[in-house]
Amino acid sequence: MFILIVGSALWWAAHLFKRIAPERRARMGDSARGLFAGALIVSVVLMVIGYRMTDGPYWWGATPALKGINNLLILLAFYLFAADGMKTRITHSLRHPQLTGFALWAFAHLLVNGDLPSFVLFGGLLVWALVEMIAINRAEPRWIPPTKPLAAKREVMAVAGAIIVMGVVGLIHALLGYNPFGA
Repeated sequence: MFILIVGSALWWAAHLFKRIAPERRARMGDSARGLFAGALIVSVVLMVIGYRMTDGPYWWGATPALKGINNLLILLAFYLFAADGMKTRITHSLRHPQLTGFALWAFAHLLVNGDLPSFVLFGGLLVWALVEMIAINRAEPRWIPPTKPLAAKREVMAVAGAIIVMGVVGLIHALLGYNPFGA
């Protein structure tokens, strides 16, 4: 559990450093981007290793209904990531599409993984996404939605991209022994 917590803490620290110490981060300049990217890679590695080696109480498992809800939330999460990159209609009314998608992704994983390590990992990442949104809103209270013209083509591409990524990620999960689409 310790490695999982250290990985989660490093994720939080690397992401929130800019919000907690903006002047210090600004002094570090662009050359520090590699340092923060490295910290994030290490945090993901630690979270994966810590999650896979940690045991804990198990309260519920994935039922077909929970898997269905999980899959819909994951698809929406992938769409929000794609929508942010494509600047689709939803980005004109949702300030944090990627963080919202990340929060949905974490929540969806909590639905189908009712054990303590999942609560530490996915619960910690869900809380991080919410804290990050609050921190951004406080640091930059004025949000100006994009004014770029909306194109139906971008919307279709975002939806198609989300479906393709969902299929690939689902296949990877199945190959790892976690079938998200069936029993």
